Amino acid sequence: MWYQQTLILKAQRRGFHLVTEEIIDRLEHLSEVNIGLLHLYLQHTSASLTLNENYDPTVRADMENHFLRQVPEDAPYQHDYEGPDDMPAHIKSSLLGASLTIPVGRGKLMLGTWQGIWLGEHRLHGGNRKIIATLQGE
Repeated sequence: MWYQQTLILKAQRRGFHLVTEEIIDRLEHLSEVNIGLLHLYLQHTSASLTLNENYDPTVRADMENHFLRQVPEDAPYQHDYEGPDDMPAHIKSSLLGASLTIPVGRGKLMLGTWQGIWLGEHRLHGGNRKIIATLQGE
């Protein structure tokens, strides 16, 4: 069986946000899948999805600080039509990626003990974010 739905995540400030529960709570058929895969695809070029630490919020803060240093807003970018945070957001999105594939077992995501799904919001005011969730399983 295959299921597909669009998840709309609420707008977040710039930074990394743990969205695991928000995604799980909205997946309509997750409990029906005994063995399968969940594919999450973020439909934006200035945000990202990644897996990382789900417990200590300082990891998310450290990650944001790292990317602010490595991809600064004051570099001489040609693409600056939408403000100084736009091109750095595109770079961060490309570095981290816009999709994840996670195994599903007995109606649950088979994440590691300390793993969580992060939304990387790379714009100061990115707005709501859309994710296409495709669930395949038996």
